Amino acid sequence: MAKEKKNAGAENETLGEAAASRGKIIVRTSVIGIVANLFLAGFKAAVGLLSHSIAVILDAVNNLSDALSSVVTIFGAWLAGKKPDKKHPLGHGRMEYLSAMVVAALVLYAGITSLIESIKKIIEPEAVDYAPVSLIIIAAAVVVKLLLGLYVKKTGKTVKSAALENSGADALFDAVISLSVLVAAGVWLIWGVSLEAYLGVVIAVLIIKSGIEMMLDTVDEILGKRLDPETAAAIKKTICDRPEVSGAYDLILHAYGPDNYIGSVHVEVPDTLTADEIDLLERDIARDVYLKHGVALTGVGIYSVNTKEDEVRALRDKVFSTVTAREGILQIHGFYYNKEQNSVSLDVIFDFALPDRQAAFEALKADLKEAFPDVDFRLTMDVDL
Repeated sequence: MAKEKKNAGAENETLGEAAASRGKIIVRTSVIGIVANLFLAGFKAAVGLLSHSIAVILDAVNNLSDALSSVVTIFGAWLAGKKPDKKHPLGHGRMEYLSAMVVAALVLYAGITSLIESIKKIIEPEAVDYAPVSLIIIAAAVVVKLLLGLYVKKTGKTVKSAALENSGADALFDAVISLSVLVAAGVWLIWGVSLEAYLGVVIAVLIIKSGIEMMLDTVDEILGKRLDPETAAAIKKTICDRPEVSGAYDLILHAYGPDNYIGSVHVEVPDTLTADEIDLLERDIARDVYLKHGVALTGVGIYSVNTKEDEVRALRDKVFSTVTAREGILQIHGFYYNKEQNSVSLDVIFDFALPDRQAAFEALKADLKEAFPDVDFRLTMDVDL
């Protein structure tokens, strides 16, 4: 027992060190982004003003917004890394979702203001004048933003930071914008046709689209989106590796920031286990899942599986056959027959694609009542998690 406690303590320390390391990576990556974007913004602003290019000026403004986004990301990471307190006992990890929302809002604002300025330039056009040094600076900016975007986005995926991923995606988008400015410059130098203002409108619309997509992705995180299937499968496998467990269901995880999950699960175990054995099993499952996946299971519910009578297993097969005959049923679990009450408890998961899940649920109850008139069915319409 002492050895187990020592190992658990070591694993907890490792998880804490990983969280601290993650915060440092986010800050370091964001600082690199700030420095790169400030240099690019300065050069592009100078080029845009000298050449009277609205597209280049908007590109410079976009770099400034990227630098500000990185500042927001650093601030969000600092707030998210604060220790739990009495008011926020589960920590401050969700602050990262808010910082990602602010980054998306900044991108959206930059797109809207860019669109307004571009439309003004269409109404009142100005002649552009590209110097060779200007084109060299813009070409260099394309390379820098491409490398920066790939680095930041990859890092964001590695540490599971939505704010960093948003910043990386925005940087890659900036590379495309700068490249389009070069194309417009080439058209002007070769054919004398100015596409500046119209290109500015296209750029602005794409920036707005990017901002909206970032905003929607962050809203999905805040609302609580479906758990990654691979993560869910890995956690369930860890649980089912216990010889007493025949199935793991209803895994519900609440995210309190990236890689900070708290939740519950139901497991199927034989009806021969004693209360002492079940208590020990629940503790072992919670410990295994936390040490292997960093997920804190605050509740492990029990489904008792009938194992003592052959006729119960035969009834179970007939019930399952009746249930699975209906379309739109994804899974059934938690079967238990109570002989004294002649009742069957069963959880049924209906597909969200069904036009009316409640109607399908009522129809299933009618089917079971017709097939087994003497049995009291206690069905639960479960959720496809």
